[in-house]
Amino acid sequence: SKHCVNLDNRTANVTVKPFELDMGFQFELHITVSGKKINVSDIPELPIPEEWMRDKLELHFYKTEQAEGGGEIEEVTYNRGSGTGVITFLRPG
Repeated sequence: SKHCVNLDNRTANVTVKPFELDMGFQFELHITVSGKKINVSDIPELPIPEEWMRDKLELHFYKTEQAEGGGEIEEVTYNRGSGTGVITFLRPG
């Protein structure tokens, strides 16, 4: 847990300490499925940047590949104002 870091010809001893992340958010999504795209609606507005929400949507739909429902993602769009998004997969399925 202790490390020695060289910065601008100086040595700094640092110690790694655990920290707690803020509690995650749980929400329900409504989706419409079509060949290569999934339209997602009723995405709640959360106090996180839009980029984070796109990342969360991408991770969720990519992870479901093991459950025969997701896959590699080509693009994720998200509209905070309307609470909607579109997930586009690389391959239809």
